[in-house]
Amino acid sequence: MAKLRLTHLIDEADELLDNKFHIGSYCLFMNTDDIQDILSKIRAILPEEIKTAEMILKRRDDIYMEAQNRADRIINEAQTKAASILSENELIRAVKEKAATIQEQVKDSCEEMKNKASEESENMRRNAYQEAMHTREGAKAYVEELLTTLERDIDKVHKHIKNCQEYIMQQKETPAIQQKQEAFSE
Repeated sequence: MAKLRLTHLIDEADELLDNKFHIGSYCLFMNTDDIQDILSKIRAILPEEIKTAEMILKRRDDIYMEAQNRADRIINEAQTKAASILSENELIRAVKEKAATIQEQVKDSCEEMKNKASEESENMRRNAYQEAMHTREGAKAYVEELLTTLERDIDKVHKHIKNCQEYIMQQKETPAIQQKQEAFSE
């Protein structure tokens, strides 16, 4: 959801750059290649962060499945061992007790592995979230800085245009003043 909002903001900035900026009756054109290049780089970076988070989540699932498979193998091995030993009546009780103990140990071991895997995956998820938030904040700050710089540059261009207009107005008035002075001097 955060990625969609950030992408939407980047698209809006991109759209603004594609449009002309109007100042009064004048139209200002901008070279937007550099800004569009930067926006493209931001887009290219975002999916990598998301892929990293997905890889972390997949690794968590793999660890859990590996623990579950190992537990199943251990239980199957214990059951197979117990079944082969059950051939004699005297050993049946001892084997059952041993199997129950092994099964309890396996369950404890599996539970411990499951808890550890869950804890590791939670830490990975938390780290991935923090990293994504950090990246998001960095991108947001960068876009804000970029827009501030753009606004400052537009203000400079606007002032330059005003100065040019004033200069042209002065040039128009200067010949008229000179003609009046020449008429009075004659």
